[in-house]
This record gives sequence, C-alpha cells and structure tokens, in this order.
Amino acid sequence: MTVIISKHNPAVRELASLKEKKGRKERGTFLVEGDKMFLECAESGMEIVRVALLATEERTALSQTPLFRERLGTGEAIFLGEDAFRAVCDEKTPQGILAEVRMPQTELSPPSGRCLFLDGLSDPANVGAVIRTAAAAGYREIYLAGCADPYSPKSVRASMSGVFYTKLMRGTREEVLAALEGVPLIAADMGGENVFSFVPPALHCICIGNEGNGLSDDVRGRADYTVGIPMSDPVESLNAAVSAGIMMYLLGYAKK
Repeated sequence: MTVIISKHNPAVRELASLKEKKGRKERGTFLVEGDKMFLECAESGMEIVRVALLATEERTALSQTPLFRERLGTGEAIFLGEDAFRAVCDEKTPQGILAEVRMPQTELSPPSGRCLFLDGLSDPANVGAVIRTAAAAGYREIYLAGCADPYSPKSVRASMSGVFYTKLMRGTREEVLAALEGVPLIAADMGGENVFSFVPPALHCICIGNEGNGLSDDVRGRADYTVGIPMSDPVESLNAAVSAGIMMYLLGYAKK
C-alpha cells in the first residue's frame, strides 16, 4: 500500500482545490466527507471519481472489503498520511474518509411537478438546509439563481445527502424564469396572504429570497401569488431555511 505523505502531492492538491468554487468548476467534481455521506452518495448512484482514506489499520481493512469495493465502483482509492489528509478536508474533525464525486450535469428545463426556486440565498448552510428539507418534502427539482454554491463543502454537509437526491438547476434569474414559464409562482414574503389558509395549485413553484433582502424585483413581479408566515411581535422574520421548510410542507401537502 502506497501512502501519500506530502501536502504538495498532485492528488492532494487536486482534492484540496475542491474546497474552492474555482477548483470545483475546473474539475467538475465536489467533495463528500464522512462515512455516512460516502455511503449515501454511493447508494444514490452518483459517480465516485476517487476516495481518499486516512492511512490507518482500520481504513486499510475497510478498503479491502467487498462492500467498499462495490461502493467505490470504478473510482480510485488512495491513502493519505495525517497531514495530507487534513489538507484535503474541510471538516474540523475528519472521519478518515473523503470522496471526490462527479457533479451532475443538469440543463435548465421545465419542472415535472412542484418545485422550488432559490433566489439569491447567500449562506451556503442555508442553501444546504433548504435542499435537505426539499428532498424530504418532495420538492426534488430546485432552481437556483445568484445563490451560494450548493456543491460547496458547507452546503453539502448541511444538505445531509439531499444534494444526492435532488435535481439542482442553476442559471440567471432570466434563464430560470424562462424555464418556469407557465408554472404558477408562489412568492414567500412576510406581507403576503396567510400561508396556513392558502390553497395552492397542484403544480407550483415556491420562491424563496435572499436572507436579508428577500426576493428580487424580477421574481416578485412575476409571482402569481404571495404568501407569508404569521409571526408574533416583536419577531419580524424567520431564517430562510426555516421559512422554506414551513412553506414546502404546508403547500406541498395542502388539502385540495
């Protein structure tokens, strides 16, 4: 077994570059860290390009099991010394396994059912949390414009495997709105109609805006409906991911 020690090794530098948006764009891949995420990634059918393992007896034994080889598929397995492994990890307490995963190539297209439009969410943790809830609530097609990268390590962690089970489509606001032509848009805004009494059309797109500024004028102007979540004084707003979760469950499972 060959163990890579140097942080300057080409493979280590390639993996470390995936912590940055530029590196992910150049390689067309992203990082998945930890045993649970690696397992769920493999089970989802995503293409695993390479797996980096911390060079320990436990990880060496794991790499030789039939189950690990099955999960790895055609990907490559490499072993890293502690310094090299920490150089490629984004987590503060690495678990000893990390995968480089092929980023799905998805074209902007009309949705097949209820969907979600994230308009300018800037916090990667919020983006990931929304994706996680969307996967659970049945909003599997998600459009993003002007958002934090959903494939950044922080977003992927916050998505808790949701990123593997949703179709993420990115573009400009104009491109996304064109793809959503004919789909009823429901704008989330605290000044809108009470979401608890609103009955949505079966096919709809919930639009969630920026954490501080809300929805853009372009999206707000195209919305067919505007709904809000009632709040008690003196609270004026909720976290974007929390708001999105409430909206998706209320509207996705509303009695028609």
